[in-house]
Amino acid sequence: MVEPAPGILLIADPFLKDPNFLRTVVFLCEHKDEGSFGFVLNRQYENTLDELIPELEGHKIPVYYGGPVQIDSIHFLHQYPDEIPGGQEVLKGVYWGGDFDAVVSLVKNSAIDVDKIRFYIGYSGWSEDQLNTEMTEKTWLTVKANRKLIFHTNYAELWKDALKHLGGAYEMMVNYPIDPQLN
Repeated sequence: MVEPAPGILLIADPFLKDPNFLRTVVFLCEHKDEGSFGFVLNRQYENTLDELIPELEGHKIPVYYGGPVQIDSIHFLHQYPDEIPGGQEVLKGVYWGGDFDAVVSLVKNSAIDVDKIRFYIGYSGWSEDQLNTEMTEKTWLTVKANRKLIFHTNYAELWKDALKHLGGAYEMMVNYPIDPQLN
């Protein structure tokens, strides 16, 4: 296990029952004394990007549910530091945010590989010491993120693949029931 920090994945414990984070993988973008911030990577939102941003009509790019905070905001992770200025590098080659007008232009001109950018509605946030408390309670498993997991091509398999990335005994957890009492 690694300590929470930018560039770390939080993998929900198999028995976590919080509906906001049930079997989720969260990519941490920020972890400071005053709080933490990240995005749920494996929950697809019901609308596509063009349904949320009318000027992108016809661009049926998936949007993911980043978390329960500020679900009226759109965020993005990408691998385009030169084309999208202003992004913050969270992990080598992975950027959070940047000039949204540049993103719109790139999407409109089909100059972007949708496997190298992800859009999120809302985000996951923790107040001061909240994430540290959840770590003590064993709510999350942690592993250093990589681009393959962040930009996973099958969001429905990401939780299982993240556990496999941890290796060892964690690989067995992919088959655990959500509620072992029902077993």
